[in-house]
Amino acid sequence: MEVLSIVHGGDAGTELFGPLVAEGGHRLREWSFERGSPPPEPLDAYDAVFVFGGFMHPDQDDAYPWLADEVAWLRGLVSGPVPTMGICLGSELIARATGAWVGRLTVPEIGWGEVELTGAAAADPVFSALPPRFEGLVWHHYAHDLPEGGTALAHSAASLQAFRLGETCWGVQFHPEVTEPQLERWIGDETDPPPDPEGLRAETRERIDGWNELGRRLCRSFLAAAERLRAG
Repeated sequence: MEVLSIVHGGDAGTELFGPLVAEGGHRLREWSFERGSPPPEPLDAYDAVFVFGGFMHPDQDDAYPWLADEVAWLRGLVSGPVPTMGICLGSELIARATGAWVGRLTVPEIGWGEVELTGAAAADPVFSALPPRFEGLVWHHYAHDLPEGGTALAHSAASLQAFRLGETCWGVQFHPEVTEPQLERWIGDETDPPPDPEGLRAETRERIDGWNELGRRLCRSFLAAAERLRAG
């Protein structure tokens, strides 16, 4: 398969998922709308798409004018047949593209917290690979409603954490893709400091190996679902 990775900056991307794409015999291409244009190939040239997170927020068009172009491109993507997974900002932009409410949380979700799957997740072709509840890494200032016609797959105490739209699109607010080096860069970013940096570092050291295994499971499950979907 030809797998497209949409990234936003250098600190949230395919660091964990990239090797799994290669392991499956697929080819990964990376693109950023910050380059000033959409991906060079038409949508039907790709067999699966990841839309990763970023330090910007989904409504900051004034500061990042290319966000509107990406949202327009995503609108075409999610209405088509290409299997897609959006993560954090990616999920928020997909929600925006579908017309769902997207807005700032009163209190940001940052750190390790319980994520619980819904009953519908047990029958989902991607999320059925995950345990019913787990301690997940969350880091987001915004939340979004369930897109019209979507199926809620996971939630935390504060917000929707995952959904499926149609048969080919998934959105995830938690961070299954994050590695310890990536998270260390986030913790060290003085523009968006976590409430307890040292506590978060300590908890991450305890949890990251198991968390990365869960992330790999989710990624492999999505790639397997994409293969089935593209095979018809």
